Amino acid sequence: MALVYIGIGSNIDKEYHVANALQDLDKRFDDCRVSPIFESAAVNCTGDNYYNLVMELTTSLSIHELMQCLKDLEIIHGRKATDRRYAPRTLDLDLLLFDNIIQSAPPVLPRPEILYHAFVLWPLSELAPDLRHPVSGLSMAELWRDFDKSTQVLRLAEWQWPKITELA
Repeated sequence: MALVYIGIGSNIDKEYHVANALQDLDKRFDDCRVSPIFESAAVNCTGDNYYNLVMELTTSLSIHELMQCLKDLEIIHGRKATDRRYAPRTLDLDLLLFDNIIQSAPPVLPRPEILYHAFVLWPLSELAPDLRHPVSGLSMAELWRDFDKSTQVLRLAEWQWPKITELA
């Protein structure tokens, strides 16, 4: 079983899509845990503020099978293949880490955004502070401690999803 971290984002009907995505992922995968939900302004696009969080899970799927599963969930939630790269999203599911795999072929792992977007690193550091970045060797807590927080405004969202363990 692989230990995986998925970045989850939404800025269109965000409570609905985040809640449903968490339920869908929890049904499909084992040992799911989620970070707190953070709210941030849209980066590189216009639109409402985003909700961002990270989910930890385990899976027996391959990287490519998991990527297809995530794409299918995005489509179920209204994402179109024709959507621009930086555009408002009903649901955005990004594979951040897959065990300690490092690869430059798509999907690039670990996902580069871990190191330069607060909306990825902060939730990841809250969920797995001792997890080591496969390339830098630093823990997520160390990376967040050293991150230039003046470049991106991020706050805990007022709306929070119950812990996955509370759903059972």
